[in-house]
Amino acid sequence: MDEMTTLRELRADAPVPDRSALAPGRRRLTETIASGRRARRLKADWRVAAFGAAAAITVAAVLGTQLVDAAAPDRSGPASTTGTLRLDSPAEVLNRAADALEKQRAAPEPRDDQWIYTKTATAQLDNLPEGSFSHDSDNWVPYDNSAAARNGKDDDYRTSLQVYRAANELPDDPARLLAKVRSFYPTGHPPESLPEPEAVHSFRAMGLFIQAYPIAPRALARVYRALATVPGVRVTDHLVKDAAGREVIAITREEDGTHQQREILIDPTTFGYAGLRFVVTEDYTFQLKLPPEKFKAGQITLSEARVEAAVVDAEGEKP
Repeated sequence: MDEMTTLRELRADAPVPDRSALAPGRRRLTETIASGRRARRLKADWRVAAFGAAAAITVAAVLGTQLVDAAAPDRSGPASTTGTLRLDSPAEVLNRAADALEKQRAAPEPRDDQWIYTKTATAQLDNLPEGSFSHDSDNWVPYDNSAAARNGKDDDYRTSLQVYRAANELPDDPARLLAKVRSFYPTGHPPESLPEPEAVHSFRAMGLFIQAYPIAPRALARVYRALATVPGVRVTDHLVKDAAGREVIAITREEDGTHQQREILIDPTTFGYAGLRFVVTEDYTFQLKLPPEKFKAGQITLSEARVEAAVVDAEGEKP
């Protein structure tokens, strides 16, 4: 069996790699290789080279055996800015979220010389008790990061400025909006990769828009309404825990051809982006690892939370 065939079979049991999914594992690998030196900035793309993608996915799969979602079902729904919200329909949740966002006043767009500060928490899946969380990370990126976009970034890289303005121009019609988002974040398959189905592409690309910061409330509202129309989108019927231990809403879609689902996590009060998870949907055995490794339904293979985000005037400044 040649190497590319092995890699294709490996990816059959793992989510399509993208910049949000691979960032935590790649950051840990980068820091290890650098012998403890802090990486200046993780190149977070979703089109990594085939061998790099296989390695990152394998790391996530191996580490993912440690953590299982222990959130107890609460079907009464969370308290939100629009009152009690029942978690029994993605359209109900996302349209109610959109209604609330449309009532919010947008902050002024950042200046081109300002910076975007984010603080993230990544679930530490290796060698810690179930439910433990660690690895906080502070990051600063120029709002107008056009220099980086031109030098050393792949074709899918988008600056915060580009995303903010593109989001404001998205149409109201869900079908047209989804087409625009897929065009903004093109699939860009390498020749050796299998084509990405349209619904998978839509959910992944919409997730990137939702996690963007800043994004105007009305623009995010349009994104939520369109997200509710993507085939296969569901909502978990109880609040789940993000990587910071907070209770959040999980908007989910099973990754076609895998045993996992991607979860976009939303704050149940503000309806802002809270984080991302990948969760095993059924028991299965990862045969390409020796010895074969068993995964259980409900097991979390990746979890990352955005704890804080703000516009600041300089690199290193915190709100």
